[in-house]
Amino acid sequence: MRIVIAGAGDVGFHLAKLLAYEAHDINIIDTDDDRLQYISNHLDVHTTKGNSTSYKVLEDAQVAKADLLIAVTESETTNITTSIIGKNLGARKTIARVTNTEYIQRKDILDLKTIGIDEVISPESLAAKEIKRLLKENALTDNFDFEKGCLSLVGILIDEESELKDKTLVETAYLNPDYSFITVAILRGEETIIPHGDNKFQVNDHAYFICQPDGVDRVLDLAGKQRESIKNVMILGGSKIGIQAARQLSKKYNIKLIEQDRDKCFDLADELPNTMIINGDGRDVELLKEEGIDDMDAFIAVTGNSETNMISSLVAKNHNVPKTISLVENMDYIHLSQNIGVDTMINKKLIAASFIFRYIRKGQVVNMTTIHGVDAEIVEFEVKEGSKILEAELRNLNFPQSALIGGVIRGDRGITARGNFTFEPKDRVVVLSKPECIRKVEGFFK
Repeated sequence: MRIVIAGAGDVGFHLAKLLAYEAHDINIIDTDDDRLQYISNHLDVHTTKGNSTSYKVLEDAQVAKADLLIAVTESETTNITTSIIGKNLGARKTIARVTNTEYIQRKDILDLKTIGIDEVISPESLAAKEIKRLLKENALTDNFDFEKGCLSLVGILIDEESELKDKTLVETAYLNPDYSFITVAILRGEETIIPHGDNKFQVNDHAYFICQPDGVDRVLDLAGKQRESIKNVMILGGSKIGIQAARQLSKKYNIKLIEQDRDKCFDLADELPNTMIINGDGRDVELLKEEGIDDMDAFIAVTGNSETNMISSLVAKNHNVPKTISLVENMDYIHLSQNIGVDTMINKKLIAASFIFRYIRKGQVVNMTTIHGVDAEIVEFEVKEGSKILEAELRNLNFPQSALIGGVIRGDRGITARGNFTFEPKDRVVVLSKPECIRKVEGFFK
């Protein structure tokens, strides 16, 4: 595909990085020389300097020949204008990043396709949805269900209590006699490991598994964790993410939202009738104690300051809050937040880039998700007649080392795939793959 990306910020860079692995013809537009130079030094893409709302700049970037124009600058107005002009110049499809969620919520009133915008994305809305998903299970650092739970991706922290500590995958085989789960990734510091038999679990590793329905409880047992229901949730920060998260979560949980701006608190009280709004500084430990931090089942920090979010999450952890989620805007803090004890970090820009990546691949794959902080994608493929993957047992397929098949959904049954597994047409196969390896993996399903 020929793809033009307007905006060389974090969203644009991460998206270009994902797409560059697949040998797309990519051109990035930005007004910042330094950003463009950085991208040129790190990625095999074309760059064009200028404002993406300029006809000349878009023509220079050959937008008329583009299969896809993606506008992801920091300015909503720029993104909308770029998409409209780009569509009129000949771009086949356009995607615009927006901050006003009415564009998403009120599609019944305004069909943006009529003015040249095929899809809109809101990083804030996507982050709020991600928070809702992550709160499904407080004992896990991450979880994602395939086909209504036929298979599940789950993440745990390996601590001193875990039976997996200091054991290799081969040595832990006896702990999984019925093969109800398979280890698909280990995050150690900043390193993503696609594990094989001789890889060892270490304390503070974030380990990820594909599980059959009965395998989730088995993984929790091995981690020394227990399922506990979430009832009380505290949100720090009345940001757009905080507001949307509170609106969605208050239908199921008891929500307290802390906001420092007194005037904003009055607006929030009107906007969120089912949420208790508290005016105060979330960095004040005494305030957190007064508002019942010790009784919380989950703590979500989504202020505009990464440091505040991480520190307040650590305070919550120190008060035995089972689940902490922290918004981290600074990319350099992504791995740091996990290493110092925050259960799950979210970065709205990475979430947005991954969402666009999945949108582009829609139709080629059944499902796709990412793991926060892990340099890999979880992709679900459907096996078609004549696919290469049908040619032999799994162990004899010469499957790439940087990818791993976690499980198969056959009919309404989830199966963890071992070496002697034989695939059948219409199987849905869940694969964890490093980004640079996805094209090779895809070749097995064509």
